[in-house]
Amino acid sequence: MSGRPDKLAVAGGTPVRSAMLPYGCPAVDDDDVAAVVAVLRSDWLTTGPKVGEFERAFAEAVGAQHAVAVSSGTAALHAAVHASDIAAGDEVVVPAMTFAASANVVAMQGATPVFADVEADTLLIDPLDVERKLTPRTKAVVAVDYAGQPCDYDALRDLCARRGLRLIADACHSLGAAHRQSRAGTLADLTAFSFHPVKHIATGEGGMVTTASADAAERMRRFRNHGIATDHRQRAEAGTWHYEMVELGYNYRLSDIHCALGLMQLRKLPVWLARRRAIARRYDEAIAPLGIVAPLAVRNGVEHAYHLYVVQVDRQRCTADRQTLYAALRAEGIGVNVHYMPVHLHPFYREHFGTQPGDCPVAEAAYERILSLPMFPRMTDADVDAVVAALRKVDAAYARS
Repeated sequence: MSGRPDKLAVAGGTPVRSAMLPYGCPAVDDDDVAAVVAVLRSDWLTTGPKVGEFERAFAEAVGAQHAVAVSSGTAALHAAVHASDIAAGDEVVVPAMTFAASANVVAMQGATPVFADVEADTLLIDPLDVERKLTPRTKAVVAVDYAGQPCDYDALRDLCARRGLRLIADACHSLGAAHRQSRAGTLADLTAFSFHPVKHIATGEGGMVTTASADAAERMRRFRNHGIATDHRQRAEAGTWHYEMVELGYNYRLSDIHCALGLMQLRKLPVWLARRRAIARRYDEAIAPLGIVAPLAVRNGVEHAYHLYVVQVDRQRCTADRQTLYAALRAEGIGVNVHYMPVHLHPFYREHFGTQPGDCPVAEAAYERILSLPMFPRMTDADVDAVVAALRKVDAAYARS
């Protein structure tokens, strides 16, 4: 016999959904498959014409002058840090609330990531704390567009200009977002994007860096190709075998297979962004009367891209902690997640860089309260209704009377 529908599934009631709704999911259709198959039947599986075609289309889509395709969002961040001449002895300010790759690429260059705290209402990097963390060794700032909304780039650009620092945007969450009508991809000196399957467009794995600097773009193209000045297609067109490695690089190339998929996905981005924003509006409306959680604030002048829809547990109005709500919603078939554990609390950074609890108290407190609700364009209205129904069940069980 099934349990009562109004009783929490975690306590033996009937779940809202019988199958788990994931927090993110890619959308791949027959057009995407056909584009990939066409490349598989061509003469170029990698370093071929689709790479440049994807770069040009992406640059146009975000309004950037140059775009460099690489093998992942992490590779994009690494290429941006490399093109900024970050090296041993340098410091780079990075927000605590982000995926580890935002800081890892600094360490990979032999430099020191210095963690800045975030704003309590948006969880975006706090420009005031960035300024407090600057030292004579600081060479750059990495601004992470957490959840899909751009940071305060007015304040960050002003600060970096005054101090002679490079500004790098980690826009892996914010493809399609804008800050005061300027699109993500044009807000910093270099901007990194990700094409992981749960991101706005998916190539399986993949990334892109945009910049206004032709020199930086050329350097990143070498960096993705072992530091070699030409690739195989360029040598084939020139009828030569000769190449030279001019600096130390990596194999961060993105194949024509990935780029063909990216080109097709890019065409669908406007429709998918509209759907993400529609889902966010539905969540906003549904959460407003609830007592247990509240969404993050959206900054004035921002067009949010909603890679994630993050809520914070209101411990003044909720009798349960985040872990209890996480378990309750998962039991209802809602695949909530947590983004992220602050990077400075990871064992690697505590052991190798001496970070510790208390370094970024706002991010640390937020980590104990945040949940990411399902957010992807393939969600149907019924899927959204299921999330809302589960939230209402949990609210009825745990809201303070």
